[in-house]
Amino acid sequence: MKCPKCGYKQQDGRAECLRCGIYFFKYEKVQKRKAQQLQPAIAGMLWRIPNTDNPVYYIGRLLLCLVLVWLSWKLVFSPIDYWQGNQASRSFLHSINLPFHEAGHVLFRPLGNLMHSLGGSLGQLLMPSICCAVFLLKTRDAFGAAVSLWWLGESFLDLVAYINDALTLSAPLVGGNEGRSSPYGFHDWEFILTETGLIQQAHGLAKTTHIAGSILVILAVIWMILLLLYKRPTRQGHNSGLKRSHL
Repeated sequence: MKCPKCGYKQQDGRAECLRCGIYFFKYEKVQKRKAQQLQPAIAGMLWRIPNTDNPVYYIGRLLLCLVLVWLSWKLVFSPIDYWQGNQASRSFLHSINLPFHEAGHVLFRPLGNLMHSLGGSLGQLLMPSICCAVFLLKTRDAFGAAVSLWWLGESFLDLVAYINDALTLSAPLVGGNEGRSSPYGFHDWEFILTETGLIQQAHGLAKTTHIAGSILVILAVIWMILLLLYKRPTRQGHNSGLKRSHL
């Protein structure tokens, strides 16, 4: 048998580890107790939001959720090659992702040409992931984490057309030119997929990215809706807020 703590192999049927000295049955009890304590803690993080009894915060979250539901519908049901349509919302959301995309190129540049090209896409995925972790672990705001998860899904969807364009090279790039008129390496995903021998898989990778982004967006919207349904301000909290405002 192998010790669950130190990994030392020893004869079956022993009650105590020969190396670290733990008693196996006591160690298992402690681990089960820790697991039972961890489960409600994780559930609490996914469910905790500040200012639940303040109607102003609730209305603000509700309006934001409605906007994201409307944007989600347009994003999830957009075609993979969406450059010819839905430009208004795409331009607005892409402008949010673009600074983090370009920062990713700078951040990953020291790791070589391939990571430099991939770094742009990683950068725009990394930022919403960091925000989601901060909201969950630091500020204890599950609604903010859900919005960040939505942003992560949208960032995946923002990459779909870029990946799909690796073969046709017709999408507009930074600077106003197109991939076909740019030097080799200027189009991130043409370079990434060519260098890795996956250029013929561009369309399939784009579809997979679209599915992943759509799932994240839908999960985030469901999370927000559940929080709004079960974390509505109570009448008591509303009245106490009114009393405080008159003091």
